[in-house]
Amino acid sequence: MNELKQGTQILAANGQAFTVNADLARVFRPGDRLVADSQAGILHIPAAELRTATLAVDAAAAAFSDMAGVADEAIIAFYNRVASALADDAVWNAVATFNAEDVENARRRGRSTTRLAVSESMRGKMIDGLRGWASTPSRRGAVLDTVRHDGFRVDLVGAALGVVAFVFEGRPNVLADACGVLRGGNTVVFRIGRDALGTARAIMELAIQPALARAGLPAGAVSLVDSTAHASGWALFLDPRLALAVARGSGPAVATLGALARSAGTPVSLHGTGGAWMVVSDNVGEDAVEEAVLRSLDRKVCNTLNTCCLVNGEGRQRQADAVLQGLQRAGEARGCAFKVHVAKGSEGLVPEAMYARKVEVIRAEGPVREPQVEPLERAELGTEWEWEDTPEVSIVGVDTIDEAVRLFNDLSPRLVGTLLSNDAAEHERFFATLDSPFVGDNHTRWVDGQFALGKPELGLSNWQHGRLFGRGGVLTGDDVYTVRLRYRSESTGPRSEAQPEE
Repeated sequence: MNELKQGTQILAANGQAFTVNADLARVFRPGDRLVADSQAGILHIPAAELRTATLAVDAAAAAFSDMAGVADEAIIAFYNRVASALADDAVWNAVATFNAEDVENARRRGRSTTRLAVSESMRGKMIDGLRGWASTPSRRGAVLDTVRHDGFRVDLVGAALGVVAFVFEGRPNVLADACGVLRGGNTVVFRIGRDALGTARAIMELAIQPALARAGLPAGAVSLVDSTAHASGWALFLDPRLALAVARGSGPAVATLGALARSAGTPVSLHGTGGAWMVVSDNVGEDAVEEAVLRSLDRKVCNTLNTCCLVNGEGRQRQADAVLQGLQRAGEARGCAFKVHVAKGSEGLVPEAMYARKVEVIRAEGPVREPQVEPLERAELGTEWEWEDTPEVSIVGVDTIDEAVRLFNDLSPRLVGTLLSNDAAEHERFFATLDSPFVGDNHTRWVDGQFALGKPELGLSNWQHGRLFGRGGVLTGDDVYTVRLRYRSESTGPRSEAQPEE
């Protein structure tokens, strides 16, 4: 298309039509690409961003072909070399310098920096994760099962999947985690958010690229889409050469990326909306409630406590007070206040004076004064509070655990649910009826691949858009594989088996 005219109709995959406006017609240039999405409207991908993404996939696709001849020992050496580089203070200090610039730039733009800033804790987890992959057996070439017949057998053999694409927000540690797909012979191409691009460039230049070269792996085995534009991520997920597309970040952006990948025929693993739910039975003590709330609010991630359901009973008001005490302690640990949203009809669970009190709430754009307690429609209990430093939780009273489960299944993104109870039968019913991949009996922050499974996670998937086929909600590096079937003769005599019917 050499010219785009105002008023042109662009169709989305569902048949919905979108109209080109004057601004889009003016900036469009030959070689650009337009894609219509039912939620996002018309997406404009400039030719330069399309070329940047294509070159990164070119490198990863070429590397995947070469990975078939790479021995496991070389892949193991790669992980150990990256881990050693990050353990080197000179390398890490250089990475931290670039990260400090990213953090400062993000703050100037009013962006959240909670997950962006590197730390010694993050450094340690990255190193542990890389060394963990080095010691993890690979499914590539492994016989996963065998079906025996008269005179022959069929082996089910693990095999590399292909090029895996990642688009994720400004979390530098995910860059190291994404390297987990190499363990099974795959390659990876990723696009990191603008906030962390400088940090990613530094990790690539100082740790990953030297490790690839010294271990004898193809240079494109880990490729970066070096662009700050969202359009480069759209272009990446539209490339039909991908074997899997993984998106992490905010809900609407992730949904758009998933739709684009699916339109190209690529399977997706999406991680967007989160927010954990806690149900408090009337038989549990206040101390247990307070501690579980506190442990669930150390920082804002997808498995942070978001909604608390208090079951009616003699102890409910004491337990509501314990929830507030846990919130207060979580805020104090961060030098902040806390904020509560109370579902209409449950206002009595929170002291009346708190409704009139205003507190400083730290948001991504800076501190603001807000009421400490605000009413909330029950239909909005699934809203995920993206707090920066001020813990923020919704509270609702329910008559039964079953009612809480119904609210979770109907309103939440169906990611994490936990029940505080001293009744074993209540826990069994909760587990059986809650439509969630992650179910617990204490704090909510255990939902993490490295914490729960000892493996760095590539993403967590909720059940908001359906259950996953053949695996749990944690995507890790050794989940990324396929299965080949191999016929092996076990007799040199005449074939006696029947031929399959056509």
